[in-house]
Amino acid sequence: MSERVPRIAQRMSRIDASGIRKVFDLAQHMENPVNLSIGQPHFDIPEVVKEAGIQAAREGFNSYTPTQGTPELRDAIRESLSARGIDVEDVLVTSGCSGALVLAIFSLVNPDDEVLIPDPYFVMYKHLVNIMGGKPVFVDTYPDFRLTADRIRPHLTPRSKLLVINSPCNPTGAVCSEGDLKEIAALAGKHGIFILADEVYRSFSYDGPSPSIATFTDDVLVCDGFSKSHAMTGWRIGFAAGPSHVVQEMAKLQQYSFVCAPSISQKAAVAALKNPQPAERAAEYRRKRDLIYEGLKDRFEVVKPTGAFYIFPKVPEGLSDIEFVERAIEQNVLIIPGSVFSEKGTHFRISFAAPDDVIRKGIEVLTSL
Repeated sequence: MSERVPRIAQRMSRIDASGIRKVFDLAQHMENPVNLSIGQPHFDIPEVVKEAGIQAAREGFNSYTPTQGTPELRDAIRESLSARGIDVEDVLVTSGCSGALVLAIFSLVNPDDEVLIPDPYFVMYKHLVNIMGGKPVFVDTYPDFRLTADRIRPHLTPRSKLLVINSPCNPTGAVCSEGDLKEIAALAGKHGIFILADEVYRSFSYDGPSPSIATFTDDVLVCDGFSKSHAMTGWRIGFAAGPSHVVQEMAKLQQYSFVCAPSISQKAAVAALKNPQPAERAAEYRRKRDLIYEGLKDRFEVVKPTGAFYIFPKVPEGLSDIEFVERAIEQNVLIIPGSVFSEKGTHFRISFAAPDDVIRKGIEVLTSL
């Protein structure tokens, strides 16, 4: 019997393998790399959160939960949002914030719908829209990475369906101001555009609080999680909150995909909400932000990030982002090409979620290239 090669679905040709994952894979084969590529906190999960998950497993809380998430966690999420002035109709617990993004875009985007995405952007947005047959419409935020209503307005058409906002932003570290968000909410409301707000880096805001566009409009789905705030990247726990008619469609889709978020992670997430990271944690990352910025600013054209734990410098004149990253890798430093996150190949991303000695070594090498 001859072997048959299965035919791959045509939709898979619309997406590429993640450039970030390629660098992660490369890191496995390098000896003690100076790794400034990883988008996860360098600290460990708080002990009280670990213990909540461990205790849940020991007590037998290891089965499926309701698709929507446990009532205990959903109530805790509502209370947490309400304390920030965000009142939502419904909450869905998901397998990470990424799971929330997948379910949201799959539930909202039709073929040929236009989805407004600020450029630079988190890698998932573009590819999820493409796999659904939608059209990503990129809103250029260079050189200051500020998203404004004036920058969005020229891209609006009758097919504009959804606006993605990621604040604080991966990869730039930009945080949308309250004034800009208020104007963007008004513009979206005028044109009937729904908003998808990815706020997973909300805990990392260095020059003031990170406002939410959900305080200015109800036509928004807030996606968040615990991977960044509590270093729970491997526990795969997040949520989506917003209008019930959207959340219920996402829950329907979750029944036939993720089924539910991990049970013990939901117990741990309740503990995480009851034990927010101390202010000292944000102060530590603010200091790391200052360390990397001060170390790079005399060599590179770079905007000082105000949130998240990334900085997005411009490559030196005469080089592409790929060429510069290749030079860095030759010196055992791992960074990510900017074209992974952008339609332009002019910048590179550094994660400063790393020990100070790693950051200093990275600065030393990068400024010498």
